[in-house]
Amino acid sequence: MNYSLCKSILTLCLLLPGLTVWSQVSATWSADNGNNTYSNPLLYGDWPDPDVIRVGDDYYFVSTSMHFVPGTPIAKSKDMINWEIVGYAVDRYDEDERYNMVGGQMYINGSWANTIRYHKGKFYVGFCTPYGKNTKDGNFSICVADDPKGPWKRTIFPEYLYDPGLLFDDDGKVYIAHGQGTIYVTELNEDALSVKTPQKKVYYNPKHPYLEGSHIYKINGIYYLLNSSSAVEEVCLRSKSIYGPYEEKTILKDKTKTPYATHPPHQGGMVQLKDGSWWFIIMQDYGPIGRTPNLLPVTWVDDWPMLGVDGKMPMTYKKPIIINSDKPTSPATTDEFNSPVLGLQWQWNHNPDTSKYSLIDREGYLRMKTGNKATELSVARNTLTQRIQGPNSTATVLMDVKNMEDGNTAGLTVFQKPYAYIAVKQTGNQRKIIMYNASKIIDSTEVIRGDLIWFRTKVSETGTADFFYSYDGKKYKSLGNTFLMQLGYPWTANRFGLFNFSTTDHGLNGYVDFNWFRFSVDFVAVNNTIKKGESVQFKVGTISDKKVKYKWIFEGGNPSKSTKPNPIIKYAKSGVYSVSLKSSTGSSTDKLTRRSYIKVE
Repeated sequence: MNYSLCKSILTLCLLLPGLTVWSQVSATWSADNGNNTYSNPLLYGDWPDPDVIRVGDDYYFVSTSMHFVPGTPIAKSKDMINWEIVGYAVDRYDEDERYNMVGGQMYINGSWANTIRYHKGKFYVGFCTPYGKNTKDGNFSICVADDPKGPWKRTIFPEYLYDPGLLFDDDGKVYIAHGQGTIYVTELNEDALSVKTPQKKVYYNPKHPYLEGSHIYKINGIYYLLNSSSAVEEVCLRSKSIYGPYEEKTILKDKTKTPYATHPPHQGGMVQLKDGSWWFIIMQDYGPIGRTPNLLPVTWVDDWPMLGVDGKMPMTYKKPIIINSDKPTSPATTDEFNSPVLGLQWQWNHNPDTSKYSLIDREGYLRMKTGNKATELSVARNTLTQRIQGPNSTATVLMDVKNMEDGNTAGLTVFQKPYAYIAVKQTGNQRKIIMYNASKIIDSTEVIRGDLIWFRTKVSETGTADFFYSYDGKKYKSLGNTFLMQLGYPWTANRFGLFNFSTTDHGLNGYVDFNWFRFSVDFVAVNNTIKKGESVQFKVGTISDKKVKYKWIFEGGNPSKSTKPNPIIKYAKSGVYSVSLKSSTGSSTDKLTRRSYIKVE
């Protein structure tokens, strides 16, 4: 057995030739193990700077989204494990034309470090927009709504409050804790829509030069400020007065190496459950995949909220709330474009031109007209994106290119800086399929038949992406080379994207129709390398079709076979063993076979 084929997290290694490798089964990572435990991360994608609240029996989670629109996604859960997107606090950014890609762009702007609170029947979300990222002055925003689904009303402050944490105090006062290195507190007016008292310095310690990501709580008369320090640890400040003096304690510094994580867990928010227990959602950097949210229990020790289990972030732990449910849920991914509105999983790169796309011009299709004349993708308007997910994921689209015009380029991208894509490029009346990587066309082939083309990209946990095309949706051919995903736009992840832009004026009349976008992740092992005598759980993710049949075969495992979606297998002897999974919906053409290996020490 060649151990070089092994992965530290079990992933797809081989697709059997001759099989239709796309299935209607749509699987995404799920933290819910189906046995009253969960495994981190909660969401295996880019959900950075998390904050969380409880309203009755519901939990709401907010995240940063920077230049993607709509901005500031809000997810909802009943158990803090299974989440679905319910809305966005920002419809679009109207304060600068560059969000419309007029006169420039606004990459790495928009919403940073969101905070969410519920007060007197209203939801409040605050965030900062930084200075120095194409702008001279930063600012702070508060968005207010009666329902997280919206509508939201945004108020932009002239003040710049970096990495804000919002607190509605029990005496009616409203505060924002904010800052980097030096932490400040600013008092807001009662409606939280303007500053009442300018910022006051409350804490500075030179050993924490990058103390940031403030979240503030008042618990039993004590103010707690939770902050990230240098993206490696979580630090708590506490005081009997909002303005200090504050004492300090490190409440988590977990240097345990998690596969593919680039930083220890740091920065997040805390919430109290109905049973009185406290839990913390904290992010961890996974490189090109993004910053993932993770759930930790909180243990109070001498009135300090200590995070994790024995000072570590648990990879698998008991669920905080047990709810009977048919199956786990995760934010949507696959889209058949059968609705007159886009699914909440989608965000545009910058503000969209809403006149340049339609879900009703052709029923069951997303029509994408060229958004503007552009020299390349990063300055092209109306690129529609959604998160890549780990540990590995595949995106497939079916595109009708009949109405493309001279100068059009349309297809499927893995978008960041740099970016790569597979696309149809039309020059005059000639169409070619091209693979573009970083700054140039790597390979091309002439379109040889029909107007329907299937594109696919496969992204791995090691930060690579490969691209494929097909004329029948069954046999796929690779094109170009392997794309190495990077983070040229800091603090945002790589994303899947659909696009159509034109390099010519004539091409502005062209359009393509996307029939669907389908997403899947390959099966994984919850633990990576295990020791003999231990058990490991294998997961296929959240399944959208309950009629799917599974057939697992575990070399060296006990049991050696299983038909469960997330089986637990015990290995008694050391070695490197193969694992295979066959899934089917009953159709002879709707099968998927996946194989990989696991190491038992």
